Amino acid sequence: MTNSKSRIAGYVLSGLAVAFMIFDGSIKLIPIQAVTSSMQEYGIPISDGFARGLGALLLICTALYVYRRTSTLGAILLTAYLGGAVVTQLRAGAPLFSHLLFGVYLGVLVWGGLYLRDARIRALIPFDIAER
Repeated sequence: MTNSKSRIAGYVLSGLAVAFMIFDGSIKLIPIQAVTSSMQEYGIPISDGFARGLGALLLICTALYVYRRTSTLGAILLTAYLGGAVVTQLRAGAPLFSHLLFGVYLGVLVWGGLYLRDARIRALIPFDIAER
């Protein structure tokens, strides 16, 4: 894949992940009934302040990921956030492929997009399919 094509693919993957993160963070800032009921279902303390804190945290991590100079830090923080989501789903006994692994899917989008659009990450993690 050429450099410009891989960058475009990286921006598309990152854009998908960012779009979901913005949506998820936004609905937590204005905690709608679906947010509070799912928090209760997963055993998370039910309060508007807690939901808003999670939403703000997610949006801050996403902003760090979008800004080029802090994109690696943002990816690391989003990975930690998504890891917590996976553990919460695991603890609640959620279905494997649709719920439990959804955080893993998002993490793959985050890191895959960053890998394709940032030469520094490709240099850090050399993986060239063409040479194999």
